[in-house]
Amino acid sequence: MIRAFTAIVFLVFTGLQAAVAQQGQEEGVWVQIEAQPTLRQAQDRAQAYSDVLADVNGFRLSSGWYAIVLGPYLRSDAEQVLRVYRAEGQIPRDSFLAFSRSLGPQFWPIGANVLNQPAVVTPVPQPAEPEQPEIVHRDEPEDETPAEARQSERLLTQQERKALQLALQAAGFYNAAIDGAFGPGTRRSMADWQIYNGYEATGVLTTLQRKRLMDDYNEPLTSVGMERYADRDAGIEMQLPMGVIRFDRHEAPFAHFESTSDLGARVLLISQKGDEATLRGLYEVMQSLEIVPLDGPRSRSKTGFVLEGQGNGIVSHTEARLENGEIKGFTLVWPEGDEARRARVLAAMKASFRRLDGVLPDTAGAQAEQQIDLLAGLRIRKPRLSRSGFFAAPDGAVLTVAEATTGCSRITIDDRFDAEVAKLDDQLGVALLRPTKALVPMSVAQLGTAEPRISSEVAVSGYSYEGALGAPTLTFGKVSDVRGLNGEDAMSRLDLEAQAGDAGGPVLDENGSVVGILLSRPSKGKSLPQNVSLAADAEALAGLLADAGLHAEPAQAEHEISPDELNNRASEMTVLVSCWD
Repeated sequence: MIRAFTAIVFLVFTGLQAAVAQQGQEEGVWVQIEAQPTLRQAQDRAQAYSDVLADVNGFRLSSGWYAIVLGPYLRSDAEQVLRVYRAEGQIPRDSFLAFSRSLGPQFWPIGANVLNQPAVVTPVPQPAEPEQPEIVHRDEPEDETPAEARQSERLLTQQERKALQLALQAAGFYNAAIDGAFGPGTRRSMADWQIYNGYEATGVLTTLQRKRLMDDYNEPLTSVGMERYADRDAGIEMQLPMGVIRFDRHEAPFAHFESTSDLGARVLLISQKGDEATLRGLYEVMQSLEIVPLDGPRSRSKTGFVLEGQGNGIVSHTEARLENGEIKGFTLVWPEGDEARRARVLAAMKASFRRLDGVLPDTAGAQAEQQIDLLAGLRIRKPRLSRSGFFAAPDGAVLTVAEATTGCSRITIDDRFDAEVAKLDDQLGVALLRPTKALVPMSVAQLGTAEPRISSEVAVSGYSYEGALGAPTLTFGKVSDVRGLNGEDAMSRLDLEAQAGDAGGPVLDENGSVVGILLSRPSKGKSLPQNVSLAADAEALAGLLADAGLHAEPAQAEHEISPDELNNRASEMTVLVSCWD
C-alpha cells in the first residue's frame, strides 16, 4: 500500500496506511536513508531508526547490500518527507528517492512483505569469523536454464557485454579490463554476484539476472530521471537529470536549468561563438561565480578547459571546448555528500554530450533583470567581508586589521593577489599580510615619527563600502586624544565618521605621513558614537613590522602637501583586503 504523507501524519509520526486512488497504478516511492553490507548490521540500524521515525522498512538490494527506507509514499509526499527530515537532521544529507522496482526481499519489519518478494533469511549468530556472503535460496523459478542463458548471452552486443562488466565493477565484483570478453575473470565475478544475490553460481547470468544487475547499476541515474535532452537553440544534446531539474531560461551564453527538488542540483549548458580569447575570458569569468567553489583542480588549453570546485555545500564541474568558432560545454552543480550518484550522473552527461548546429545569440536573455552582483543570471562570488589595508614594505607586505583575517579560507589583496598572515597582534587588532607571489607596490607608507597633535586634522584612506566603488575614498576628521579609551599609549581616538570597510586603512596627517591604522569598531560589549573611531599609532605599527623582520620607511621632512597629492598618495598605498569562505 502506498503511504500518503500528510502534515498531521508527519507531526505525530503515526504509521497509518492511507488509501490512494493511484494504488496499483502508481509505483511506490521510498526515501532511502542508509545501506549496510550485512543483514545483522541493517537490522540493528533499522531498529534504531524505528525508535524515532515512522514508516521504516528494510529491503535487500540486488548488489547484496541491505537498504533502510521510509515509505512507501506518493512521489510528491516522498519529496516532502525527504525535504523535511533532511532539513531537521533526522536522516543523512545524502538520502535520496528510491523506487519499488529497485528493491528486493523485505527484512524489516521482521515478517513483513509489502512487495510480495521472497523472505530474507535471518543469519544465525556465529562465532567471530571473517564475514562471508550470505546465500539466500529463492523459491522463484529461473527465467532460463543455464543452457538457455548461454544462448541468450550470445545475442548480446559488444556494448551490452561491456555494460555488464561495468555494472559488475561498480558492484565490487569485477576489477579487470572492460573489454566485452567474458573470460574466466568475468565468469568468476558473475558467479560471485549470483552467490551474493541468492542465485545458483553458474557463472552465466540469465536474462532476469542481467536485468537485475543493470537495474541496480542504473538506479542512481533512474532516481534522478536521466533522459536525453536536446536544446536546439543552444545546439547541444545530452543526457540530463530531468527528474530533479527543469529548463528555466536562456541568458547568453548559458541555458539555465534550475532545481525542482530538495536535492538542489543545477545545470548550465554553455553555448557561444568565440575564439581562444573568448574561451580564456569565459575560463576567468566562470571562476568568479558562486557555483564554482574556490577549492578544486583547474586545467586550460588553447581549445578547452575544465573547472572543478567543492565547498559551501556543493560540488561543481564545468567543461567547455572550442571547435570551429563555437564554444560549447556544460556545468553540473551537485550537493556534497552524494558523490557516488554525482559521479554516475556526470559520467553519463560527458559520454552523451553531442554538438548540434547553432549557438545561443548574444542577445539571448537581454531583457532579464540586471543586478550588479549577477553575471548572465548567475551570482558572482563575494567575500564574507572586505576591509582596507595599506602597503607597509617594498616587498608588498600589507598592514590591515585582524578582523579581515579571522576564519578565512582565502585572503586576497585587491581581489587578485592571494596573501597569507605573516604576523598577528590580537591585542592591538592588527595583522601583517604577505602576498604569496611577488608584488611591487606603487607606493609604500611612510610612518610618522612624531606623535600627532590633539585637534590636528587627519584623513583615513579606505574602501568605505567594501569595494563597491572600486577605489578608496578619503574620510576627514581630527585627533581627539592621543590615547585609547582606557588610556592605552599605543592608540589614539579620532573624531571621524568611518564605515566598516574603512577599518585597516592608513590614517594620514597633513604631510601625507601615516600616523596610524584605523581599527575595527568594537563588536561586543560596546557601542561607540558614530563619530568616534580608534586607531593604532605609527610607533606600534613600526614595532609589529620589526618583529616580522621588516623595516618601516620613515616619513620625510615635514611639509604640507596639496589635497590632490594627498589623495594620490593615499590611493597608491591603500588596498582592498578580502576574506573568503
